[in-house]
Amino acid sequence: MSKCAIITGGSRGIGAAIALALAAEGCNIAITYKHRSDCAESIVSKISKLGVSAFSFKADVKSHDDALYVTNEAIKQFGHIDILVNNAAIASSSLLQELSPKQWNEIIATNLTGCYNFCHAVLPDMISRKSGSIINISSMWGQTGASCEVAYSASKAGVIGFTKALAKEVSLSGIRVNAIAPGVIMTDMLNEYSQDDLNALKEETPLQRLGTPEDIANAAVFLAGDKSSFITGQVLGVNGGFV
Repeated sequence: MSKCAIITGGSRGIGAAIALALAAEGCNIAITYKHRSDCAESIVSKISKLGVSAFSFKADVKSHDDALYVTNEAIKQFGHIDILVNNAAIASSSLLQELSPKQWNEIIATNLTGCYNFCHAVLPDMISRKSGSIINISSMWGQTGASCEVAYSASKAGVIGFTKALAKEVSLSGIRVNAIAPGVIMTDMLNEYSQDDLNALKEETPLQRLGTPEDIANAAVFLAGDKSSFITGQVLGVNGGFV
């Protein structure tokens, strides 16, 4: 029986790389997207060529109703959910006193509450089957904090606490919960950085390069698979030695 996965924010960047990597391992894939239906359709097409089933759903991870809808539809299509990757996230770079309450709430709701919404939606199926792997995408800034990214750092630190606590809560049900804390990864989130800024970040990284979405996808495949069957409640840093 093929494994089945939901990846939030799976139309671009890290989410798309994870979706493709899991599909290459034989997983059926459901991805969510918020705006870019064209990107979602492109990824679904690429996944389908790998010989597995793939679907995309327009959803806002801040909405519990959307999380339930996506989960229920995925179960209808696949029969069960084996893997959940909470990847959807947003970021904003500014001084705290220039960050509005609306911006703060949007970041926390997307990056942290989104994890709650989808975990809450998929857990009944996983618990009933006594099996499942949940992977939450955090950030090295959730481990160390980043100047001018207080809301993002707080949300990603929350993801780490959420992961560790939930791992203990559902372990007796055979469900593993882990987090990945990426370093500086070449995605759209870096578009606002100048080339000088990127070069400086590269120089600060001991491996002397910036990460790729595929670097994170490789870690996700490991945590989703049987080779990590004795790993839960952990934070895997994929940061080139930055942290």
